[in-house]
Amino acid sequence: MVCGGFACSKNALCALNVVYMTDVINASWWVLSNKTRDELERSFDCCGLFNLTTLYQQDYAFCTAVCKNQIPPCQMCGEKFLKHSDEALKILGGVGLFFSFTEILGVWLAMRFRNQKDPRANPSAFL
Repeated sequence: MVCGGFACSKNALCALNVVYMTDVINASWWVLSNKTRDELERSFDCCGLFNLTTLYQQDYAFCTAVCKNQIPPCQMCGEKFLKHSDEALKILGGVGLFFSFTEILGVWLAMRFRNQKDPRANPSAFL
């Protein structure tokens, strides 16, 4: 299937966000120290990462977030991380589009004005 332009890149970024980011978050979560995990769980007010492994119950048992004692129970941190990364990617995409359009404008201006004659120079010099 061939796609081109903005729609293809947008679809690729959406796939990147859902599939790739889940793998990246899951891999990095288990590399973190217990202290860092506790700090993330407290700051994001969530417990555990994803309910994909048997380690989720162990991770949930050691959770120190405030929401653990509340009803409804805590949201999983993986969902909050994905939501946060989705917002960050949208902002970065907007910034990238802004600079892309300013670069296109700069190229157009350079092509438009680079071969103009200098009004202060000798008019017959360009003949």
